[in-house]
Amino acid sequence: MARHREFDEDRVVLAIRDEFWDKGYAATSMDDLLRVSGLGKGSLYGAFGDKRSLFLRVLRDYDDANLLTLRERLASAARGIDLVREFVQGPTGDPTGAAARRGCLLANSNAELATSTPDVAAEARRSYDAITTVLTAALERARREGDLDPDIDPAETARAALVAQLGLMALGRTGMDIEALTRAAQASLARLLPAAPTR
Repeated sequence: MARHREFDEDRVVLAIRDEFWDKGYAATSMDDLLRVSGLGKGSLYGAFGDKRSLFLRVLRDYDDANLLTLRERLASAARGIDLVREFVQGPTGDPTGAAARRGCLLANSNAELATSTPDVAAEARRSYDAITTVLTAALERARREGDLDPDIDPAETARAALVAQLGLMALGRTGMDIEALTRAAQASLARLLPAAPTR
């Protein structure tokens, strides 16, 4: 019979996620993970496997949660174009700039590990493809709602919106002034989302 886990798995996974997020994969030691999880080595390995397995679990959970949020926001958005604007401007949402400096766990991990760790590159592709699908649906809706030039290709624009957001996150990680980052986001959106011509 499987032994009942005597710890809060969700709390442990979130604590470990934040440690990887703040330090990066390479700079996070097993001692760090034992400390933040509050577990012994046997319990941590028994529940989650080695450091790499634990990291991939955390990264997939993070990506799935973000994707679910994005889909829910599209479902509840007053206009399709609102979601795309919100997505691109995401790195500028914290006026202190702290969130921009921390960046996105997926983007940070992809930059650190994609060339050396095929599993991370595959997870990034999976997540970015899923995000692009949601953004494409939002832009198709925006065209139907008359908020976007009908000549704009929704799939190509969705990929460009993802590229813009990733670029803004990279700049945010450098400590760029939040006002300058916000202006860059607004300029990107002005080019990405031309309005439907008036009749």
